[in-house]
Amino acid sequence: MFVTDYGGVNLTELSTPIIVLLISGTSFVAWFFSMLAGGGSPLVLIPLLSVLLGAAAVAPVITTGLLIGNTQRSLFFWRKIDWRVTAWYLPGCLAGAMLGAYIFTWVRADWLQVLIGVALLGMVVNYWLNKTLKLSEQHFTVKPWYFLPVSFLNSVGSALIGSTGPIMNPMYFAYGLEKEAMIATKASNKAFLHIFKLLSYAALGVLQPSHIGYGLLIGLGAVPANWLGKWVLERISNDQFRQMVYAFVAVSGVMMLWEQRAWFLAW
Repeated sequence: MFVTDYGGVNLTELSTPIIVLLISGTSFVAWFFSMLAGGGSPLVLIPLLSVLLGAAAVAPVITTGLLIGNTQRSLFFWRKIDWRVTAWYLPGCLAGAMLGAYIFTWVRADWLQVLIGVALLGMVVNYWLNKTLKLSEQHFTVKPWYFLPVSFLNSVGSALIGSTGPIMNPMYFAYGLEKEAMIATKASNKAFLHIFKLLSYAALGVLQPSHIGYGLLIGLGAVPANWLGKWVLERISNDQFRQMVYAFVAVSGVMMLWEQRAWFLAW
């Protein structure tokens, strides 16, 4: 039974089948659209998990689910993975996940979500200005080693708030990855990130058996969604994919800022 009070809604008021349907159904929708938008499924799932489980459980639960979904997704596009990017991503990812998980045990970082939300909206404004003014979208060449420091910062943020959203998507584009190659490389990198995060949470004593149970529901919802998303992805163009990615980046930024409206009011 999943009937426990996590500080959000008292789950004893809900039946287990309803909880299972809510989480797995929302997971299916989130993973399907994230396949077409280059990621972002946590931004759909995190508000629901916050209400059902409380803020403290969100990061471990979402990490478990994302590990399953991203592992499956990377296997779908195994031959498309850019291993040079992954090789540079891993060291920063490992160090950042450990540091972020440690900080997670004693501090909340609501301000970080605000900062990421603003950054996401800034990326969208930059993209549409370049497109409208017909400027070059790529002002510099992203080299593989750039992913080392960026993955460190991204992993710290991800461990603190559960997910940093699609904040690295423009970097993958600037490196030259499109559609399946971007999805494959990003999913592979994320799978490693979530392994490191889970191990760090477990070592620090903040990972509970119930977190794994809820995370498995997210992972189960991801499996059929990834199959369907893969089928649709093969039938859209690179330009359509890029437009959907930036549209979702904009939505993600707005959602992050909206979730932290109380933080703005406090200031």
